[in-house]
Amino acid sequence: MSSSIGARAWASSIRVRIIAVVAGLLALSSIGSVLLLRVVLFERLQEEIATSLDREAEEFQLLAGGLDPRTGQPFGNDLTAIFDVYFSREIADEGETLMAYIDGELYESSRAAAVPDLEDFSPAVDYWLSRTEVERGRRDTEAGEAQYVVIPLMGEPNNGVMVIANFPAFEQSEIDSAVQTQLVVQLGTAVLATLLGMALAGRILRPLRSLAETALSISETDLTKRIDIRGRDEASRIAEAFNDMLERLDQAFTTQRQFLDDTSHELRSPLTVIRGHIELLELDETPQERAATIALVTDEIDRMNQIVSDLFLLAKAEQPDFLHLESINLRDLVLSMHRKMTALGKRDWQVQVPPSTRFTGDRHRLTQAMLQLADNAVKHTDDDAAIRLGADVAKGQIRLWLADSGAGIADVDAEHIFTRFRKGTVNVPGGHPNRGGAGLGLSIVSAIAEAHHGSAALVEKPGWGACFQITLRR
Repeated sequence: MSSSIGARAWASSIRVRIIAVVAGLLALSSIGSVLLLRVVLFERLQEEIATSLDREAEEFQLLAGGLDPRTGQPFGNDLTAIFDVYFSREIADEGETLMAYIDGELYESSRAAAVPDLEDFSPAVDYWLSRTEVERGRRDTEAGEAQYVVIPLMGEPNNGVMVIANFPAFEQSEIDSAVQTQLVVQLGTAVLATLLGMALAGRILRPLRSLAETALSISETDLTKRIDIRGRDEASRIAEAFNDMLERLDQAFTTQRQFLDDTSHELRSPLTVIRGHIELLELDETPQERAATIALVTDEIDRMNQIVSDLFLLAKAEQPDFLHLESINLRDLVLSMHRKMTALGKRDWQVQVPPSTRFTGDRHRLTQAMLQLADNAVKHTDDDAAIRLGADVAKGQIRLWLADSGAGIADVDAEHIFTRFRKGTVNVPGGHPNRGGAGLGLSIVSAIAEAHHGSAALVEKPGWGACFQITLRR
């Protein structure tokens, strides 16, 4: 059973099917070309025989009607002289026999090698001797088909007949032998080409086989397998693309698993708080205690809702319709952002007005990102702190930045400040212990910047604490 399945799998492989088609075409081409060659050679042989017979007959008739080169006198009715001169000059071509008869008796003959003896086609000779006019034709004999020209000669006191006959069987057998040799050579070449093609196809398709084996061995939890790539052909490039895809999938699944782990961990805390206080709600004895518990639960629900909204926004950032691009005036955008930021809290709001420059972007997403930075700055600075918004254009780039006069971000957290669910520590002794709430705000800022093919970064600005900058291509 397993052998039959293996045979079917082998027969259905793309390598075998390709080679089978190529081998079939080679075989058909070889057989067809050899058969065509045989037909052409046979036709040419017939043409050569007909030409040779016509030439021989013409030469004989010219000789019989001319002068005897030995005496310089016309031959007249001297048949023996005509035949003697003719046979002294002519030699039978391949497959040809020349026969001269006087009064039904053979006077002289000449025949090529492999031409049958007269006894082998005597009935045909009797027919030729009975002709009284010049005749050209074909006749089947016991020695095979004969093509002939019969030239009767009327003389005094004797009559003669000149027969020029050609038996093509020998030459045809030579052609058949050559054609068979050619067919064997071509089929042998086809077989050799097929074997070489099988080996070459196996080598070329090896990356595809490895691709299939790797794909079958990949599971949801193991994307570490890769295809061993050798060469730079099309199949190798497919395997390389497959490896790249696996690398991206591995990274995506790793990020997804980490994202889900972090999300479940982040949501577990408010759920625990809500559950605990709801269970203790009936123990609250006064309306004030119940109101405080309800307020706490509501605040945790609002925090969960904010986390879910932020997660939804981060997931949407991967979609192509996340941005709605338009032409934006940088000066107008910054002034609009500044007006909206002043409503976030009582701070010394400052703005560095940039030049009137136009660029392409999503006005609302960029405003959302800068307001997120401003909201973080408000949460982690005091009322008398200064927060400054600015923008500039340099080297074909648009830079939006927001700086506060707080103590800044601890060095240990600066490298990972934009990582999801990562909360940094503020350098304020005895002050605010965390920056970033659930740790999604700065991730949203980074996602918006990357959607614009830009980046978000924490930069140093002399005289200020934390300074965040979004860099966009103009």
